[in-house]
Amino acid sequence: MKLCRFNGDRLGLVEGDQVLDVTAALDVLPPVRWPVPLGDPLVKHLDSLVAAVQRVRGTAKRLPLSAVLLNSPLTNPSKVMAAPANYRLHVEQDTKDAGVDQGVHRKALEGVERPTETYGLFLKATSAIVGPAEGVQVILPERRTDHEVELAVVIGKPGHSISRAEAMNHVAGYCIGMDMTVRGAEDRSFRKSPDSYTVLGPWLVTADEVPDPHALTLSLWVNGQRRQHSSTGAMTVDIPDLIAIASSMYTLHPGDVILTGTPEGVGPVLPGDVVRVACEPLGEMTFNVSAHG
Repeated sequence: MKLCRFNGDRLGLVEGDQVLDVTAALDVLPPVRWPVPLGDPLVKHLDSLVAAVQRVRGTAKRLPLSAVLLNSPLTNPSKVMAAPANYRLHVEQDTKDAGVDQGVHRKALEGVERPTETYGLFLKATSAIVGPAEGVQVILPERRTDHEVELAVVIGKPGHSISRAEAMNHVAGYCIGMDMTVRGAEDRSFRKSPDSYTVLGPWLVTADEVPDPHALTLSLWVNGQRRQHSSTGAMTVDIPDLIAIASSMYTLHPGDVILTGTPEGVGPVLPGDVVRVACEPLGEMTFNVSAHG
Protein backbone atom coordinates (compact mmCIF):
# COMPACT_ATOMS: atom_id res chain seq x y z
CA MET A 1 0.00 0.00 0.00
CA LYS A 2 1.15 3.53 -0.83
CA LEU A 3 -0.02 6.12 1.70
CA CYS A 4 0.56 9.82 1.26
CA ARG A 5 -0.21 13.03 3.12
CA PHE A 6 -1.48 15.69 0.76
CA ASN A 7 -2.77 19.25 0.90
CA GLY A 8 -1.59 19.57 4.49
CA ASP A 9 -3.96 17.33 6.44
CA ARG A 10 -5.43 14.78 4.01
CA LEU A 11 -4.57 11.09 3.91
CA GLY A 12 -4.29 9.58 0.47
CA LEU A 13 -4.08 6.11 -1.04
CA VAL A 14 -1.96 6.26 -4.20
CA GLU A 15 -3.07 4.06 -7.07
CA GLY A 16 -1.36 4.72 -10.38
CA ASP A 17 -1.74 8.38 -11.29
CA GLN A 18 -4.59 8.94 -8.84
CA VAL A 19 -4.91 9.72 -5.15
CA LEU A 20 -7.93 8.40 -3.25
CA ASP A 21 -8.87 10.67 -0.37
CA VAL A 22 -9.13 8.18 2.51
CA THR A 23 -8.88 10.78 5.28
CA ALA A 24 -11.95 9.20 6.93
CA ALA A 25 -9.73 6.25 7.86
CA LEU A 26 -7.89 8.46 10.33
CA ASP A 27 -10.85 8.08 12.69
CA VAL A 28 -9.32 4.79 13.86
CA LEU A 29 -6.35 6.63 15.38
CA PRO A 30 -6.82 7.09 19.13
CA PRO A 31 -6.99 10.64 20.49
CA VAL A 32 -3.73 11.96 21.88
CA ARG A 33 -3.43 13.51 25.34
CA TRP A 34 -0.50 14.79 27.30
CA PRO A 35 2.09 13.35 27.68
CA VAL A 36 2.29 12.70 23.95
CA PRO A 37 3.74 9.21 23.33
CA LEU A 38 6.88 8.89 21.25
CA GLY A 39 6.40 7.81 17.67
CA ASP A 40 4.44 8.71 14.56
CA PRO A 41 0.74 7.91 15.12
CA LEU A 42 0.13 6.84 11.52
CA VAL A 43 2.92 4.25 11.66
CA LYS A 44 2.23 3.20 15.25
CA HIS A 45 -1.32 2.19 14.27
CA LEU A 46 -0.52 1.18 10.70
CA ASP A 47 -2.28 -2.21 10.78
CA SER A 48 -5.62 -0.78 11.91
CA LEU A 49 -5.21 2.19 9.57
CA VAL A 50 -4.60 -0.06 6.56
CA ALA A 51 -7.76 -2.01 7.39
CA ALA A 52 -9.72 1.24 7.66
CA VAL A 53 -8.33 2.48 4.35
CA GLN A 54 -9.54 -0.69 2.67
CA ARG A 55 -13.01 -0.16 4.15
CA VAL A 56 -13.39 3.41 2.89
CA ARG A 57 -11.57 2.95 -0.41
CA GLY A 58 -14.71 2.18 -2.42
CA THR A 59 -16.38 5.51 -1.64
CA ALA A 60 -13.23 7.68 -1.58
CA LYS A 61 -12.98 10.70 -3.83
CA ARG A 62 -10.40 10.26 -6.59
CA LEU A 63 -8.02 13.08 -7.49
CA PRO A 64 -5.30 13.33 -10.13
CA LEU A 65 -1.92 12.87 -8.47
CA SER A 66 -0.69 15.89 -10.42
CA ALA A 67 -3.36 18.09 -8.79
CA VAL A 68 -2.36 17.61 -5.13
CA LEU A 69 0.46 18.97 -2.96
CA LEU A 70 2.46 16.16 -1.42
CA ASN A 71 3.70 16.63 2.14
CA SER A 72 5.91 14.34 4.18
CA PRO A 73 4.03 11.10 4.95
CA LEU A 74 5.64 11.17 8.42
CA THR A 75 4.74 13.93 10.85
CA ASN A 76 6.11 12.92 14.23
CA PRO A 77 9.04 10.48 14.25
CA SER A 78 11.00 10.52 17.48
CA LYS A 79 14.26 10.71 15.53
CA VAL A 80 15.89 10.64 12.13
CA MET A 81 19.11 8.63 12.05
CA ALA A 82 21.54 8.63 9.15
CA ALA A 83 24.43 6.46 8.02
CA PRO A 84 27.63 8.33 7.09
CA ALA A 85 29.64 7.41 3.99
CA ASN A 86 27.71 4.19 3.38
CA TYR A 87 28.51 3.84 -0.35
CA ARG A 88 32.10 3.06 -1.33
CA LEU A 89 32.11 5.10 -4.58
CA HIS A 90 30.75 8.11 -2.69
CA VAL A 91 33.81 7.90 -0.44
CA GLU A 92 36.27 7.22 -3.25
CA GLN A 93 34.95 9.78 -5.74
CA ASP A 94 33.05 12.57 -4.01
CA THR A 95 35.63 13.24 -1.30
CA LYS A 96 38.13 14.18 -4.03
CA ASP A 97 36.03 17.33 -4.40
CA ALA A 98 37.50 19.89 -2.00
CA GLY A 99 34.04 21.36 -1.51
CA VAL A 100 32.84 18.03 -0.15
CA ASP A 101 36.01 17.06 1.69
CA GLN A 102 36.54 20.35 3.57
CA GLY A 103 39.95 19.02 4.59
CA VAL A 104 38.24 16.60 6.98
CA HIS A 105 36.26 13.75 5.46
CA ARG A 106 38.72 12.04 3.12
CA LYS A 107 41.36 11.81 5.84
CA ALA A 108 38.84 10.52 8.39
CA LEU A 109 37.62 7.83 5.99
CA GLU A 110 41.00 6.65 4.74
CA GLY A 111 41.35 2.93 5.40
CA VAL A 112 37.91 2.69 7.04
CA GLU A 113 36.03 -0.13 5.34
CA ARG A 114 32.66 0.26 7.12
CA PRO A 115 32.35 3.87 8.31
CA THR A 116 28.99 3.38 10.03
CA GLU A 117 30.45 0.69 12.26
CA THR A 118 33.42 2.93 13.06
CA TYR A 119 31.65 6.28 13.52
CA GLY A 120 28.07 5.23 14.25
CA LEU A 121 24.93 6.95 13.04
CA PHE A 122 24.31 10.67 13.31
CA LEU A 123 21.01 12.37 14.13
CA LYS A 124 19.07 14.95 12.14
CA ALA A 125 16.56 17.29 13.79
CA THR A 126 12.98 16.18 13.19
CA SER A 127 12.13 19.85 12.56
CA ALA A 128 14.08 19.50 9.30
CA ILE A 129 11.41 17.20 7.80
CA VAL A 130 9.35 18.46 4.86
CA GLY A 131 7.66 16.98 1.83
CA PRO A 132 8.25 17.78 -1.84
CA ALA A 133 5.53 20.45 -1.77
CA GLU A 134 7.55 22.55 0.69
CA GLY A 135 10.88 22.01 -1.04
CA VAL A 136 14.33 22.97 0.21
CA GLN A 137 15.28 26.43 1.47
CA VAL A 138 19.03 27.09 1.29
CA ILE A 139 20.01 28.29 4.75
CA LEU A 140 23.43 29.92 4.17
CA PRO A 141 23.78 31.45 0.70
CA GLU A 142 27.52 31.98 1.19
CA ARG A 143 28.02 28.26 1.92
CA ARG A 144 27.51 25.25 -0.33
CA THR A 145 24.37 23.12 0.12
CA ASP A 146 24.52 19.68 -1.50
CA HIS A 147 21.91 17.11 -2.48
CA GLU A 148 22.17 13.52 -1.21
CA VAL A 149 19.43 11.11 -2.28
CA GLU A 150 18.90 8.09 -0.02
CA LEU A 151 16.63 5.18 0.73
CA ALA A 152 14.68 5.97 3.90
CA VAL A 153 13.72 3.01 6.11
CA VAL A 154 10.70 3.60 8.35
CA ILE A 155 10.57 1.66 11.61
CA GLY A 156 7.20 0.09 12.41
CA LYS A 157 7.73 -1.83 15.65
CA PRO A 158 9.55 -0.60 18.76
CA GLY A 159 12.69 -2.30 19.94
CA HIS A 160 16.09 -2.02 21.56
CA SER A 161 19.15 -4.18 20.86
CA ILE A 162 17.44 -5.70 17.83
CA SER A 163 19.37 -8.59 16.29
CA ARG A 164 20.27 -8.69 12.62
CA ALA A 165 18.05 -11.76 12.24
CA GLU A 166 15.00 -9.90 13.60
CA ALA A 167 15.73 -6.47 12.12
CA MET A 168 13.55 -6.59 9.01
CA ASN A 169 10.53 -7.54 11.13
CA HIS A 170 10.75 -4.03 12.60
CA VAL A 171 10.38 -2.28 9.22
CA ALA A 172 7.02 -0.70 8.37
CA GLY A 173 8.00 0.56 4.94
CA TYR A 174 10.14 2.84 2.84
CA CYS A 175 10.22 6.19 1.12
CA ILE A 176 12.75 8.36 -0.68
CA GLY A 177 14.80 10.62 1.56
CA MET A 178 16.86 13.71 0.82
CA ASP A 179 19.75 14.28 3.22
CA MET A 180 20.54 17.87 2.30
CA THR A 181 23.78 19.15 3.80
CA VAL A 182 25.67 22.39 4.30
CA ARG A 183 29.34 21.73 3.52
CA GLY A 184 31.82 22.58 6.22
CA ALA A 185 33.89 21.23 9.09
CA GLU A 186 31.15 21.33 11.74
CA ASP A 187 29.49 18.22 13.12
CA ARG A 188 27.23 16.44 10.59
CA SER A 189 24.15 16.74 12.77
CA PHE A 190 24.52 20.53 12.84
CA ARG A 191 25.08 20.94 9.10
CA LYS A 192 22.30 18.57 8.07
CA SER A 193 19.51 19.80 10.36
CA PRO A 194 18.38 23.19 9.02
CA ASP A 195 14.67 23.56 8.30
CA SER A 196 13.70 21.67 5.11
CA TYR A 197 16.97 19.69 4.90
CA THR A 198 15.20 16.31 5.22
CA VAL A 199 12.75 15.85 2.35
CA LEU A 200 10.67 12.67 2.68
CA GLY A 201 8.26 11.31 0.12
CA PRO A 202 6.53 11.07 -2.15
CA TRP A 203 4.61 8.60 0.04
CA LEU A 204 5.11 5.71 2.45
CA VAL A 205 5.31 2.35 0.68
CA THR A 206 4.54 -0.53 3.04
CA ALA A 207 7.21 -3.20 3.38
CA ASP A 208 5.12 -5.90 1.69
CA GLU A 209 5.45 -4.01 -1.62
CA VAL A 210 9.27 -3.97 -1.47
CA PRO A 211 10.46 -7.58 -1.50
CA ASP A 212 14.16 -6.64 -1.72
CA PRO A 213 15.12 -3.14 -0.54
CA HIS A 214 18.72 -3.89 -1.49
CA ALA A 215 17.83 -4.12 -5.19
CA LEU A 216 16.40 -0.64 -5.81
CA THR A 217 17.75 2.04 -8.14
CA LEU A 218 18.07 5.57 -6.79
CA SER A 219 18.31 8.43 -9.28
CA LEU A 220 18.49 12.22 -8.95
CA TRP A 221 18.36 15.02 -11.51
CA VAL A 222 19.01 18.75 -11.06
CA ASN A 223 17.40 20.91 -13.75
CA GLY A 224 17.07 17.82 -15.94
CA GLN A 225 20.71 16.72 -15.60
CA ARG A 226 21.22 13.36 -13.95
CA ARG A 227 23.75 13.49 -11.13
CA GLN A 228 23.15 10.41 -8.98
CA HIS A 229 22.24 6.92 -10.17
CA SER A 230 23.04 3.77 -8.20
CA SER A 231 21.65 0.60 -6.67
CA THR A 232 20.90 0.26 -2.98
CA GLY A 233 22.80 -3.01 -3.30
CA ALA A 234 25.98 -0.93 -3.20
CA MET A 235 25.49 -0.04 0.47
CA THR A 236 28.51 -0.90 2.59
CA VAL A 237 26.42 -1.65 5.68
CA ASP A 238 23.02 -3.13 4.82
CA ILE A 239 19.64 -2.42 6.38
CA PRO A 240 19.59 -5.24 8.97
CA ASP A 241 23.00 -4.15 10.25
CA LEU A 242 21.95 -0.48 10.30
CA ILE A 243 18.92 -1.37 12.43
CA ALA A 244 21.06 -3.46 14.76
CA ILE A 245 23.61 -0.64 15.12
CA ALA A 246 20.93 2.01 15.69
CA SER A 247 19.02 -0.05 18.24
CA SER A 248 22.17 -0.90 20.17
CA MET A 249 22.19 2.73 21.29
CA TYR A 250 18.57 3.95 20.96
CA THR A 251 15.14 2.47 21.45
CA LEU A 252 13.53 2.60 18.03
CA HIS A 253 9.93 3.82 17.90
CA PRO A 254 7.28 3.55 15.14
CA GLY A 255 7.89 6.19 12.52
CA ASP A 256 11.59 6.57 13.25
CA VAL A 257 13.59 7.00 10.06
CA ILE A 258 16.96 5.55 9.09
CA LEU A 259 18.55 7.28 6.11
CA THR A 260 20.79 4.60 4.65
CA GLY A 261 23.49 6.71 2.98
CA THR A 262 23.95 8.35 -0.39
CA PRO A 263 25.71 7.04 -3.50
CA GLU A 264 28.27 8.90 -5.58
CA GLY A 265 27.43 12.06 -7.51
CA VAL A 266 26.51 14.50 -4.75
CA GLY A 267 26.69 18.14 -5.72
CA PRO A 268 25.49 21.67 -4.99
CA VAL A 269 22.04 23.16 -5.45
CA LEU A 270 21.10 26.83 -5.69
CA PRO A 271 17.87 28.79 -5.28
CA GLY A 272 15.88 28.38 -8.47
CA ASP A 273 16.98 24.80 -9.10
CA VAL A 274 14.45 22.01 -9.63
CA VAL A 275 15.34 18.59 -8.23
CA ARG A 276 13.71 15.33 -9.29
CA VAL A 277 14.35 12.00 -7.56
CA ALA A 278 13.07 8.55 -8.41
CA CYS A 279 13.21 5.02 -7.04
CA GLU A 280 11.09 2.10 -8.19
CA PRO A 281 8.81 0.96 -6.62
CA LEU A 282 8.84 3.97 -4.27
CA GLY A 283 7.82 6.49 -6.93
CA GLU A 284 9.29 9.84 -7.82
CA MET A 285 9.03 13.40 -6.56
CA THR A 286 10.06 16.84 -7.71
CA PHE A 287 10.80 19.79 -5.46
CA ASN A 288 12.03 23.34 -5.80
CA VAL A 289 15.08 24.91 -4.19
CA SER A 290 14.64 28.45 -2.85
CA ALA A 291 16.35 30.87 -0.49
CA HIS A 292 15.59 30.57 3.22
CA GLY A 293 12.93 32.95 4.42
